[in-house]
Amino acid sequence: MFKSLLAIIEGTKAALQAIRANAMRSALTCLGIIIGVAAVITVVAVMQGFTKQINDQLADMAPDVTTIKPYTTPQQEMLGKRSYLTVNDFDTLKGKVEGFDTITAQMMAFRFQGAVEYKGESHNTRVVGTESNYQKAYRIYPESGRYIRAQDDEKRRRVAFIGESLIEKLKLPSNPVGEYIKLGGEWFRIIGVAEKQGSFLGFDQDDYINIPISTMQLLEGNQRKPYFQIMFRLKQGVDEAKTLAQMKRILRQNHKLSKDEHDDFEFETAEKARANIDKFTGSATAITAGIVGISLIVGGIGVMNIMLVSVTERTRIIGTLKALGATPGFIMLQFLVEAVVLSLFGGIIGLLTGYGAAAAISAIVPGMPDAYIPMWAILLSFGFTSAIGVIFGLVPAIKAARLNPIDALRYE
Repeated sequence: MFKSLLAIIEGTKAALQAIRANAMRSALTCLGIIIGVAAVITVVAVMQGFTKQINDQLADMAPDVTTIKPYTTPQQEMLGKRSYLTVNDFDTLKGKVEGFDTITAQMMAFRFQGAVEYKGESHNTRVVGTESNYQKAYRIYPESGRYIRAQDDEKRRRVAFIGESLIEKLKLPSNPVGEYIKLGGEWFRIIGVAEKQGSFLGFDQDDYINIPISTMQLLEGNQRKPYFQIMFRLKQGVDEAKTLAQMKRILRQNHKLSKDEHDDFEFETAEKARANIDKFTGSATAITAGIVGISLIVGGIGVMNIMLVSVTERTRIIGTLKALGATPGFIMLQFLVEAVVLSLFGGIIGLLTGYGAAAAISAIVPGMPDAYIPMWAILLSFGFTSAIGVIFGLVPAIKAARLNPIDALRYE
């Protein structure tokens, strides 16, 4: 055991001395590994930065709210059919299901998905029909004025609650409460402005207008079915599985679905949305990094070629070591350690270079999230470069170990 450990130490020393003696060649050998690792780390850092930013944003966006959305099967889509939720679904659930901490709805109608106007200025924005509980569900707080109240919805008032970005887009007064804007051909009075939320992956979260859902229904008429969603939060201690099962039964009855028909709606939680995003970004990261990682294989081949040249150059030295009693295992270990050290050295520089490149991209490109390298990526990069050193250093090491000492001493 002691002899084996001593052999490893001596072999490592000999490998490091050989690397130091051929510094330029060693640096060029590392170059392929550096480029490969840097490219992979840059991709991973940027993609993981996106994932972290999305998860952080979702954590602030009502993570305990569940959304019911219409769901159309691929077969129905091919037949030109679409599934919808309705105000009747919302009213039925609100009246029959107990255990809601809050339940609300939102509606998007064709008529209102266009330009909003104010004194000659116009801007395309998102217009959503909501009701008073929407504020409680999504924790929307006014910077000035107030949010939509139950009376606004009951009396179908033409009032609007706007995002902060519209003040600049429409050149509104700094406090626009009481001003009138034209929306869908109708005049609406601004009753409040939301607190600024900022952008999310380049998407302006403050560029929107909320109006009473009943007003949107009235003005939209029967031109076409609107896109309708229901959102709810359950009280603490409520049996979620039992409540969701009850809601499914009610919606299936409302939609007159037979036992053999699929649900034409789906429940989506923030956790589910986060899982879908993680799955997408994880797949994109793996595919992109895999493509870029091909350069690591090329770098490994470069290590093997340089090590083979090194074996040839040091043939007489190998012969001398063997004549002095060095075992084939010692010779093989020396060359193997040399290849691994070169690969690890390249991996460290590549890691730092990749993170620097990702940080530079985040700083230069507008809307890009901060670069983020998870621990698994660091460990994987070192593990992979070590494996490259072992795999591609094995052939030269074996060749060196098998050299006949007499032939090696005669080599010129």
